[in-house]
Amino acid sequence: MAGKLIVHVLDASDLTPKKDSQATFVQVEFQDQRQRTSIKLGDLNPFWNEKLVFQIEDFEAFSNQKIDFYVYNDNNQQNRRNSFLGRVRISGFTVPLSENEASVQRYPLDKKGIFPNVRGDIALKLYVVPGNGDVSDRGFEEKIKKPERVSVPDPIDLIQELEDELFYHKETSPEDEDKSKKKEKEKKKTVKTSYSVAAEKSEKKSDLKAEAAPPPARVMQMMQYPPMQHPHEYSVIETRPPLAARTGFLGRDKIARTYDLVEQMGFLFVHVVKAKNLPEIDPYVEVKVGNYKALTKHFEKNQNPVWNNKFAFPRERLQTNLIEISVKSKDEIVGKVLFDLSEVPKRVPPDGPLAPHWYRLQGPRGGRVGESELMVAVWMGTQADEAFPESWHSDAHSITQQSLANTRSKVYFSPKLYYLRAHIIAAQDVIPSSNSRVFDTLVRVKLGHQVRFTNPSPSKTINPEWNEELVFVASEPFDEYLIISVEERVGPDKAEVLGRFIIPVREIPHRFDASKLPDPRWVPLSKPSAAEEGEEKPKQVRFASRILVGICIDSSYHVLDEYTPFSSDFQPSSKHLRKPSIGILEVGILGARNLLPMKISEGKLTDAYCVAKYGNKWVRTRTLLSTLHPRWNEQYTWEVHDPCTVLTIGVFDNCHGSRVDERIGKVRIRLSTLETDRVYTHSYSLLILSPFGLRKHGELHLAIRFRCTAWMNMVMHYGKPLLPKMHYIHPLSPKQILWLRYQAMHIVAMKLSRSEPPLRREVIEYMLDVDYNTFSLRRSKANFQRILLLLSGLSYLCGWFDDICKWKNPITTILVHLLFLILVCYPELILSTIFLYLFIIGLWNYRFRPRTPPHMDARLSQAENVHPDELDEEFDSFPSSRIPDLVQFRYHRLRGVAGKVQTVMGDIAMQGERATSLLSWRDPRATAILAFFSLVWAVVLYVTPIQAVALVIGLYTLRHPRFRSRMPSVPINFFKRLPGKSDSLL
Repeated sequence: MAGKLIVHVLDASDLTPKKDSQATFVQVEFQDQRQRTSIKLGDLNPFWNEKLVFQIEDFEAFSNQKIDFYVYNDNNQQNRRNSFLGRVRISGFTVPLSENEASVQRYPLDKKGIFPNVRGDIALKLYVVPGNGDVSDRGFEEKIKKPERVSVPDPIDLIQELEDELFYHKETSPEDEDKSKKKEKEKKKTVKTSYSVAAEKSEKKSDLKAEAAPPPARVMQMMQYPPMQHPHEYSVIETRPPLAARTGFLGRDKIARTYDLVEQMGFLFVHVVKAKNLPEIDPYVEVKVGNYKALTKHFEKNQNPVWNNKFAFPRERLQTNLIEISVKSKDEIVGKVLFDLSEVPKRVPPDGPLAPHWYRLQGPRGGRVGESELMVAVWMGTQADEAFPESWHSDAHSITQQSLANTRSKVYFSPKLYYLRAHIIAAQDVIPSSNSRVFDTLVRVKLGHQVRFTNPSPSKTINPEWNEELVFVASEPFDEYLIISVEERVGPDKAEVLGRFIIPVREIPHRFDASKLPDPRWVPLSKPSAAEEGEEKPKQVRFASRILVGICIDSSYHVLDEYTPFSSDFQPSSKHLRKPSIGILEVGILGARNLLPMKISEGKLTDAYCVAKYGNKWVRTRTLLSTLHPRWNEQYTWEVHDPCTVLTIGVFDNCHGSRVDERIGKVRIRLSTLETDRVYTHSYSLLILSPFGLRKHGELHLAIRFRCTAWMNMVMHYGKPLLPKMHYIHPLSPKQILWLRYQAMHIVAMKLSRSEPPLRREVIEYMLDVDYNTFSLRRSKANFQRILLLLSGLSYLCGWFDDICKWKNPITTILVHLLFLILVCYPELILSTIFLYLFIIGLWNYRFRPRTPPHMDARLSQAENVHPDELDEEFDSFPSSRIPDLVQFRYHRLRGVAGKVQTVMGDIAMQGERATSLLSWRDPRATAILAFFSLVWAVVLYVTPIQAVALVIGLYTLRHPRFRSRMPSVPINFFKRLPGKSDSLL
């Protein structure tokens, strides 16, 4: 079937300048067709916004074809050849099949060879339509819409297939093989239709033709993945926005020098303070600037109302020079004040705020309204103005006053967290509730929402002993109580309180060093109240029970609320133990573009806002309503105490409390990868992994600069431990760290969600990666690939040495022989040669150092070609909510993977056991042979100079292949014959 390819060329940015003139156009080539855009003169950031149409002769072969885009500078007027500015090649496989699925994407321009200097990027939008240009073509719709929902084969069949593959390997005849191949082809068709994510291009396009068969009796319905994105869409793109930090400070005002990582945005500010001497009305104020209207809150029967409301209108969108501020009552104008926009003063921080003035109200017909006056202040400013965060913005006209507070920018600080350690040792004179059963006691410790239990006491007497340490997370201002209860187990899930001790957390002593714990003390256990026990009066006892406990607050630990590899802070809890800062981190959140609409069902686009977290400081930008290209241009600053920390920035869709805020994407930037005093301006892809696959939700534009204020301290940090010393002197177990990290995240989320405006819990959990430790087969594969990538370097060295030994490159082998002879004759040069070699490698690699910060790598995360069932398992609840057959299938798959891991671990254990059995006389003949040869070698090495021995061994190892045998060497054969313990396993 034929079709049409629609190419929408929008714009390009940051192109390579030419000396003579700049006349830019884009030439598009597809098959034998060639078209070009108009020529834009004198602009390094040209804007075309032109559509080009190409004919597709064979729609099935379109996925294997390429679309080439060439950006040229027109030199025909100088009778010269057009200058090449860059090119982009896009595969037809990545082009969407309808205009609804298409989105504007920016592609970096590539070089044609090695020498041309190419930079910049180009914005394109591509999609395919039917041959006659009518989207209603039924045949074309069938090709697109049929594969939207596909059926998953019966899990029982998949399980049986997996069992056959894992456990049954029987010999088959040629006829059986032909039958099995036919069955496999039929199965592959169904499996590829239902599960395949990264199928072959031809298969993916051919699947569009097939009609979905009706689902069988036992079938799950699963959404198919979107087509795999172009690799450039996930990369970090360097940009060059007009920032003061990049263009210099000459001729710029104070705002540009202070907020130099963002673009200046002009705003008209109106501060409505109060009114006096109004008539008996229900007053409110309306501020009107062109098409923008803003209202204050209403008052009833108030002649002297006080509003104190601030409004901000973007200067670039003002369509009038008249500002009208009216006092109204029941939609009728009582009086108004008019301002000319050209006469409004401009305020430049750090100047003080503009003082409001009293203005006489003019009636609707021009006369005065008695003695009525309105106090207002009007000025022009930027986003650096103090009134900017608290102002009502013109784009927030569609929300209520209650939701307005949730759209403002704010700065939050996490509560100070501490580890609280409770050492439960023993108890005395604990009176059992009944003498008819075994006295089984344990201790229950509660701090806020955290509850921990000790193990039951091994001594079943009235003087039980536990000797266990329980650790909790406490937060300032220490307004909670620590409750220690001694309980008796009276049933499987039932316990009765025998005594209780309550102490305020603020009275617990602090421990600042690695000295021993505070001396434990005996504290009395109070009997539970009669109301708690259901009795009228408490029982009278002759003596009181007591418990021996040691309680303290460990202030020298750092409470981990983030995962350690990408944590943003490692400072101890106590401020007395913290080190001074070594630098300043400045972040300019410029904006985002090409966001996906998150509120289509509500008739809106996306209400996007950013949250950035570093250390204990959180920042939140203002919410820009119903836009896919928000521009925040807000700059924030953090103190840096450790260069090996990570900044996290997330983008969310504000749902205004109606439901949870939707995730749009997240970016992590490690400070140690940044050069000092360099401004990084890049566009980062916002990637989200969902049960339906990997999806790009847009791009986030950031400007980052790391300034170092103490070079020596920063260099010294690379030799210091990552965490405070208490983590190494008295380390916590991994199980404790995991549980305490979850509790710390819960406390931070609970505290910040009670702020105004609240930082919602789902936002904090996403920023802190609360579910990072959950099982994911995709993440396990990614970690395995990381290990293979690390071992590939060692494998390369082994291969290089093997090539040297086999004389594949005689010149290199001879040079290695000469180097070996020199090092044998002069052994004092060995260490200096090694370090000199490392220095030369580092100096050589400096040319190829990465110039962009690290980013979320979809390929490293194994997110591009992940199996849909693996994603469904990753996002499944715990315990699983899937059907039993599917859970059983996943269990069998996990057993297959674990069986391979088990085999590898067994082989590693076998090699270690063989090494330990060398001198253990497990094999008496092998040990005797080794002992005899060891004695011989001891005598030979004593008599022979070590240089001669090294020379002989080295030359023997590097001998020519003519003198080598393909059989394994004697030492390897001897080692493989040593016994292990595999034969002792059941």
